[in-house]
Amino acid sequence: MKRMIQLKTVMLASMFVSSVAVGQVGGPPAGTTPTDPAVAGGVAEIVKESYKPSLRKDGAIDKVEHNNYVVPWQNIREADVLYKKRVWREIDTRQRQNVCMRYPGDDESGGGMYIEILIDAIRKGNIVAFSDERFTIPLSPEDVMTKIAGKSDTNTVVDPVTGEEKQVITVRRFDPETITKFRIKEDWIFDKNEGRMKTRIIGIAPYQDRFSDVDGSFRGSVPLFWLYYPDARGVHVKYEVYNPDNDVYRITWDDYFEKRFFASYVIKSNINNPLQDDIKAFKKGVDALNASEEIKEKLFNKEHDLWVY
Repeated sequence: MKRMIQLKTVMLASMFVSSVAVGQVGGPPAGTTPTDPAVAGGVAEIVKESYKPSLRKDGAIDKVEHNNYVVPWQNIREADVLYKKRVWREIDTRQRQNVCMRYPGDDESGGGMYIEILIDAIRKGNIVAFSDERFTIPLSPEDVMTKIAGKSDTNTVVDPVTGEEKQVITVRRFDPETITKFRIKEDWIFDKNEGRMKTRIIGIAPYQDRFSDVDGSFRGSVPLFWLYYPDARGVHVKYEVYNPDNDVYRITWDDYFEKRFFASYVIKSNINNPLQDDIKAFKKGVDALNASEEIKEKLFNKEHDLWVY
């Protein structure tokens, strides 16, 4: 009898370990990122070259290092999924609830804005950027820097005194203020094992505003790159989010996204949308906002129906 209990204990332990391992499947391919998502995290690093930490104790608190690590997602078995739909959302950093994404930064937030945290991670090779939302074409750090800042221009300038022609190279600089929106791709899944709807973010992309070189008029927003969100969690967990009320009680960027503290609106879904068109392709103005709210209501009603019936 005692031996039977021991065997059951060993089997349960092995099943738990295997389930944790399966829950971590789907991370970055081998050789793409050096960070293991299961143990990713650590202490915040400076992400902006112009930001310099204080050479003296800047504050009255005896602070310790803020070590934060990723809490792995629980595995969702396909057999437990009763319902799944994909939704695309847009986060506007100019909205009051999202203004923390424009916070210039301090020691615990890397000394930069949220987009600068991401770019620094790409530049250091801690995360891989992709050119498409299906994560099929990886971009090198050099490709990313070229996309966000543009290539250098060479112009011919005539010296007004000597009349000589000179080649002047104009180096373009990346302005983080031009990143005003982020698009996220997420799955809505009803897990019958837990009896609730789960939301898992799959990808995130910054959108940059582009302006005319002639008159400075706004020409539109374009995606710079896509990040596989499970890869980005190891970066998110190291840096803290600005808290407008209290600097002691801050959360990490991982908490910010996982607990959904951001404000957003739906721009697309695959609910009765086989061509996956954006809402703005067939709705304008207030009608587009109403269509966005209808998608949210459909997801809410689906969870309610699965609970009731």
